[in-house]
Amino acid sequence: MLFPEYAKDESFVERFRREARAAAKLTHPNIVSIYDWGEELDTYFIAMEYVEGRSLAEIIRAEGALPPRRAAEIAADVASALGFAHRNGVVHRDVKPGNVMIDSAGHVKVADFGIAQAFSGSEQANLTKAGSVMGTATYFSPEQAQGRPVDPRSDLYSLGVVLFEMVVGRAPFQGDTPVAIAYKHVQEQPPLPETLGVDVPPPLEAIDMKLLAKDPAQRYESAEELRTDLRRFLDGQRVSAPPVGYAASVAAAAAGTATQAVPAATAVSAAPPRTPTPATGPSAVPYAESQEPRRRTGWFVVALVVLLAAIAGALVYIGANLDDDDVAQLTVPPVRNKSEADATTELEAAGFKVTVKREANDQVEAGIVFAQDPPGGSTADEGSVVTISVSAGLGDTEVPDVIGQAEASARSLLENSGFVVETRQQADDVVPKGTVISQNPNPGEMYEKGSKVTIVVSSGKRTEAIPPLAGQSATTASNTLGQLGFTVATLEEFSSVVPDNVVIRTDPPAGTQVEVGSSVTIVVSKGPQPTTSSSTTSTSSSSTTSTSSSSTSSTSSSTSSTSSSVPASP
Repeated sequence: MLFPEYAKDESFVERFRREARAAAKLTHPNIVSIYDWGEELDTYFIAMEYVEGRSLAEIIRAEGALPPRRAAEIAADVASALGFAHRNGVVHRDVKPGNVMIDSAGHVKVADFGIAQAFSGSEQANLTKAGSVMGTATYFSPEQAQGRPVDPRSDLYSLGVVLFEMVVGRAPFQGDTPVAIAYKHVQEQPPLPETLGVDVPPPLEAIDMKLLAKDPAQRYESAEELRTDLRRFLDGQRVSAPPVGYAASVAAAAAGTATQAVPAATAVSAAPPRTPTPATGPSAVPYAESQEPRRRTGWFVVALVVLLAAIAGALVYIGANLDDDDVAQLTVPPVRNKSEADATTELEAAGFKVTVKREANDQVEAGIVFAQDPPGGSTADEGSVVTISVSAGLGDTEVPDVIGQAEASARSLLENSGFVVETRQQADDVVPKGTVISQNPNPGEMYEKGSKVTIVVSSGKRTEAIPPLAGQSATTASNTLGQLGFTVATLEEFSSVVPDNVVIRTDPPAGTQVEVGSSVTIVVSKGPQPTTSSSTTSTSSSSTTSTSSSSTSSTSSSTSSTSSSVPASP
């Protein structure tokens, strides 16, 4: 729920609404799903997926540093989630251990896109004030700490801080205030894990240091590229991130220094040269005075220089001719995001052999190259092998069991598992309306992500139209209704038109759709209504005869008999 003080800020509420809508579109196995958002009781809320487990922050607090492989696996899953969000125009802006959830099965889910900003590129659509800082200081990127615009690479820096904390047990920069920590993000280089007494595999250390580069251009270009490098580390392959200390060694060589390359573990923390301590006591004689006059110094220097030049020339010649075939060095074409056929053709045309490695990838379309080794733009021997990693699709995952669930819950569970859902309606006399009757593929089957799963949903009890039964016998009509699944009630009424025991009409009327099992009434004729003498006597004549009979009856019984024998007028 949004805090009440923020609910009164119209610009913040508008950003909240917009970002809730953007986050609700992010359906991915490694992102906590958002189901609904709205306003209630003078504040705003987001209803999201419940994750049964612990946050990464809780795990680090309880267990300390994680094993490097487990840390790399978690970072790869977070990168997968961020890559999906970035492709949909959303930067998280607050990547930290508290927003990384690990459920009871070990699955990783990124939560709280609550301060994410949709980067549409429109200044009018951007409601975040220029220079504003949002996020958590410990995990700021340098540009975020300075209030500059952020992009997906800022999330990668924050993930680098999280990865450092996972393998070391603490964040790279610490301070008494958020401002002090933010300053260090901008000005100071992160310490190497070895200087903190932690042994981290060099390839993983190289990946993390690349993520923590101050300049966004020196980080990974995308979360997908980071995920690929982490998978290389987990598979025991060479990573694309340069070794720690490599750049410093190259700079030293270019400057003409005679010092040996600093070991990777001490490149950042090398101590400054010490100033010699002056000698004291009787033997403290200046160096120049303790030496004999130098002789042959000039010739010695010349000879030494010539010898060194000869050795250098020999080494260059040996290096250039190490292979008998004098192999040429060629530039490897970049083929990422190209089809397998196009990439193979281009590499072979450039003079290389191609090896294809197919891997499941839920970020890249099947048949498209998502990584190559050596990378594009590097140099390699002519005729050497370039390995391209081609997406085999989204990969297979287990189809969840949604039979017996409500349609909305079933759809959400299947979509969160990476499937496309198709719904079909089917009447069912037993399963309640809106409940899943069956599914295809069956629960528990391994099925490719992105594939279609069909669920059959009950539309309620089956209905049948009441047939036209008027004019049929009551027995025939009852049998017809019974065969259709209806219960029958009979109601009789007189009719001077419809013969006895023949159906006059039905209730409901013929043609009405009625649920099977419902009661249908057939109205059956019992013939014309019978007539009586009183009802057929003419009014005027009957009245006269009755009067006459009454008066005669009072005189004598014989006269009464005679009167009663007089026929009534028709």
